[in-house]
Amino acid sequence: MGWRMGQEWRSAADRAYANGAFIPGAEAFPPKWEAAAASFRASLGGRALPGLAYGGGERQRFDLFLPEGAARGLLVFVHGGYWMAFGRETWSHLAAGAVARGWACAMPSYTLAPEARVSAMTAEVARACRAAAEAVPDVPVVVTGHSAGGHLAARMGCADQAVPGLRRVVPVSPLAELAPLMETEMNATLRLDGPECAAESPARLARAAGVACHVWVGGQERPAFLWQARVLSEEWGCPWTVEAGRHHFDVLEGLADPGAGLVEACLGGLG
Repeated sequence: MGWRMGQEWRSAADRAYANGAFIPGAEAFPPKWEAAAASFRASLGGRALPGLAYGGGERQRFDLFLPEGAARGLLVFVHGGYWMAFGRETWSHLAAGAVARGWACAMPSYTLAPEARVSAMTAEVARACRAAAEAVPDVPVVVTGHSAGGHLAARMGCADQAVPGLRRVVPVSPLAELAPLMETEMNATLRLDGPECAAESPARLARAAGVACHVWVGGQERPAFLWQARVLSEEWGCPWTVEAGRHHFDVLEGLADPGAGLVEACLGGLG
């Protein structure tokens, strides 16, 4: 059944969670991100510390970007890609907003599906956050992330996790309720089932005491992502911001701007 421009979808869920198919020029974004990331790393010189280990796995590494002078806080950014794609190296430039405000920024990679299940990724990101907090001790910690990384950022704010110094999570376009993804073709790779969805859906879990949350999403995103963001904000009783005019691939751009609303949502009032 063709729904749009001849595109055939196996199911309504596949269409609901397709992002690139509804973003003009989507294919140009990854090379643009990679170029900006490489340029930012080069601009920091010795204040860019790549490939710090938080475990023995090939992808259990994080990059750490330091401000001039002592860090006022630590922002951890967790990348997206439906738990199946990308790595920390593509997103370095998004540390620019935090670094300009005197914060350190850590960006971990984690083992992807099908090699790892989502529950294992949650454990890896928690370990990465703890290692980053050890590298930048005694400062407030904020965890943000995008899409699947927004899910993992939200998981860090759940009561069953323990991230030292964590004060706030800012899930951007998060996948907060995983059950609909069981109906998508990508679940052949993710292998989500009922028990894992129950254990790994932030919207079904309690938020940790003392950890604030602000959900962020683009106004031009797929309806499913607007629903996901609102569900998390409602279940956790936290604010959510719908950034007008932003879609799933450009909603992150504010992280590179120290004066942007997204950076303020992450760091405002801390450090």
